[in-house]
Amino acid sequence: MSTAQNRPPVMEIQRVSMSFGGVQALDDVSFGVDEGRILALIGPNGAGKTTLLNVIAGTLTPTAGGVRYRGHKLNGLPTHQRVRLGIGRTFQQALVFGEMTVLENALVGCHVQGRSELFGAVIRLPYVRREEEDARLEALRVLNLVGLGSKADVPASALTFGQQRLLAIARALAARPSLLLLDEPAAGLNRMEKNDLGDLMRRIQEMGTTVVLVEHDMELVMRLAEWVVVLDHGRHLAEGTAREIRRNQAVIGAYLGAEVA
Repeated sequence: MSTAQNRPPVMEIQRVSMSFGGVQALDDVSFGVDEGRILALIGPNGAGKTTLLNVIAGTLTPTAGGVRYRGHKLNGLPTHQRVRLGIGRTFQQALVFGEMTVLENALVGCHVQGRSELFGAVIRLPYVRREEEDARLEALRVLNLVGLGSKADVPASALTFGQQRLLAIARALAARPSLLLLDEPAAGLNRMEKNDLGDLMRRIQEMGTTVVLVEHDMELVMRLAEWVVVLDHGRHLAEGTAREIRRNQAVIGAYLGAEVA
């Protein structure tokens, strides 16, 4: 991937392989992610897309290869340290805490970056109270960003399916990531909700956040992505602009099919 203004990629996937027993989920995958861009990672079911997100986030350790983020080699770093470096993510399922309020769900993301120690929290030192107030303001900010500010005090279980997806994004944003991994955020949404999601992703990008998007909705991908990487059976099949990818015969044959062509 050519980088903007000849800057190095903010993240580099370096010859990553991942096997589970005899199954090769990823096979020598390499590409770069430019800062401030929306990069889409596409491919048929079983192509290795979510596996690669798990490797980046630290929930899986690759069999070979590794990931570099802003010059940091991520191999061996636990997930919470990657979050502190600025890597946030969502999952295919919304995974909200239904018994908690919408605000409390967003606060979970804020607390990942908190620095209060147990002693200071127990006796309510002034810096702890300031940190809690800052977290509350940040949680409300991201809820307003995704359109859930008016529902801050509502139990998360009372939200619609689409709203729960937005809450999961808000919780990830509350940790103030500079790189956001989104795993099929449009799954199960109707057309209007998908349009709103696309607008939200543009706003997130305009805030300076780099986005890696795993998504099957090709209309949404072609609308948003400035660079597209295609995986097929765990291998890097192609990459390029959305226009280049939708004209790539290998991609059409393996994934997109005649409808997109």
